[in-house]
Amino acid sequence: MEAMHSVSCGMDVHKKIIVCCLMRGRRKEIREFGASTRELIELASWLKENGCEMAAIESTASYWKPLYNILEAEGIPAMVVNAQHIKALPGRKTDTLDAEWIADLLRHGLLRASYIPGRPQRELRELLTYRKSLAVDAASEQNRIQKMLEGGNIKRSGTISSIIGKSGIHLFSCIMNGEAVAAEDIRRMIAEGVISSRLKATPEELADDLNGVLTPVQRKMIGICLEHIEYLNKRIDEIDSIIDDNLSADMQELVELLTEIPGVGENSAKTILSVIGTDMSGFPTAAHLASWAGVCPGNNESAGKRRSGKTRRGNSLLRTTLVLCAQGASRAKGSFFAAQYSRLMIRRGKNRAKMAVAHSLLIAIYYIIRDRVPFRDLGEDYCNRFNTESKINMYIKKLASLGVDISADTKPALA
Repeated sequence: MEAMHSVSCGMDVHKKIIVCCLMRGRRKEIREFGASTRELIELASWLKENGCEMAAIESTASYWKPLYNILEAEGIPAMVVNAQHIKALPGRKTDTLDAEWIADLLRHGLLRASYIPGRPQRELRELLTYRKSLAVDAASEQNRIQKMLEGGNIKRSGTISSIIGKSGIHLFSCIMNGEAVAAEDIRRMIAEGVISSRLKATPEELADDLNGVLTPVQRKMIGICLEHIEYLNKRIDEIDSIIDDNLSADMQELVELLTEIPGVGENSAKTILSVIGTDMSGFPTAAHLASWAGVCPGNNESAGKRRSGKTRRGNSLLRTTLVLCAQGASRAKGSFFAAQYSRLMIRRGKNRAKMAVAHSLLIAIYYIIRDRVPFRDLGEDYCNRFNTESKINMYIKKLASLGVDISADTKPALA
């Protein structure tokens, strides 16, 4: 087999050691380095001295990141490879043999590099991942408060949309002090503008739902949860300001374009761009991007028969963000995505329909980023424009099965 690199290096990465195999032709040199910054710089210098053309790093947890950062700063070409793609034969498993196997595969061009964006984009993705975890923690605290309120026989979820909204917080002050809330007190709060006047429940219904039985321990726990939510919201605001400061002008322009898509908000647009970037040259087509993200069906074919293929494992942050956007897009009345969801949900179920909408969203996002064009909705009647005659015949057969006779004279004509 033809060699693609005359000098290559395979690296088996662990927490404290890195085993390297430098392959020059058929000659191999094995060296072991530590994981400290000083030793990683020594590794980079060793590769430079030997004229390494390409290095392959096994993707092991987050241990590959310090090594990749050093090689990137030193200008040494390197690729990160999925560990599942480079498994050797069982029964021959040592660190040295793993490094030799990686180097041999790299030398003959048999490795597929993982998509690793630039340093600024990686930092932006870390910020948005951290923001997502903070938002999840805040939602968990809200659910915990709701459970305690239900335990105290306070039915706030059915009368107030947000537990920690403006109206909810002011009503909380009365509950936490152990005061009985009367309908007159709620009318006074509405008149003073303390709580919203657009609540669905009447003052009498609010008073009935809010007058429960909370023990002193439950009040203290709710107070702690509220303080934690307030702290998390402050941290989220700080992260948002850091994210805005690190957004380039090009990325900010793309955020505005992506937010025109139904279901895609500002934070979702930033998250999507932090994962796939602003340059689509790494993805030849939209199908390649959908496959990498794991939002398209997998291939499962044997003996000429195509079986049901599950979606492959893609980038978890991008995948979950697209599914959340698809959930919002499926509720946008009059849009192509809502019609697609309604059409597929009947036959394939909610989860598959939601994944199909996420697939369509990513295709639209790909062309918006690549061509820098605004979003244009195809409309809810887009799929009805194809195979019109066959669809008319199908509906006529359904009407006939229900006892409705459609003669040839009354059959609608195609426009």
